[in-house]
Amino acid sequence: MTHLILASSSPRRKELLEQLGLSFEVISSSVDESQIALTEPEQLVMELALLKARSVAATSFSSAVIIGADTVVSIDGKILGKPADRQHAVAMLQQLSGRKHQVFTGITLIECKAGEITQVITDFRQTNVWMTDLSDQTIAWYVDTGEPMDKAGSYGIQALGACLVDRIDGCYFNVVGLSLPLLHQMFGQLGYHLMTDFSR
Repeated sequence: MTHLILASSSPRRKELLEQLGLSFEVISSSVDESQIALTEPEQLVMELALLKARSVAATSFSSAVIIGADTVVSIDGKILGKPADRQHAVAMLQQLSGRKHQVFTGITLIECKAGEITQVITDFRQTNVWMTDLSDQTIAWYVDTGEPMDKAGSYGIQALGACLVDRIDGCYFNVVGLSLPLLHQMFGQLGYHLMTDFSR
């Protein structure tokens, strides 16, 4: 049997796969994201997704498909990752307030059989997000909840951060951190059906 492995410590990605009723294992990757100096967001998320999946593939000796993923926010040509501290989170939200930005998520699938990598595919999706006008009070409240601190762009659309978003154009799940339509399509490219081949 082919095992499904999520090479991510993100609780959001784990929750999304659980919602699909999939049987999978979580193995966090050991990739140092700060060492990657790419400036184009789509290239950055695809490279990081690939590195994360490869780092776990190197430790996997069974038959498995490994999912690597990475998400960043981009505005004015600048990439916003996770905030370093409270002040950084406030500054990011002030920058996003009342404006449109882009969310990029890269996904890599690596198929391993008998300890050998047999297939590798990588792709990404972009979603446009418009934020409401955020008052200083709203930003302070949101940052004080602690929710922004582990999220690209300092907000989570699937929780309290939903109050900050005016509208989106594109895949909602991409903003959460894993485009499920793209994931399903990519598994098809490898010759699998995501929901039947890896169901609980």
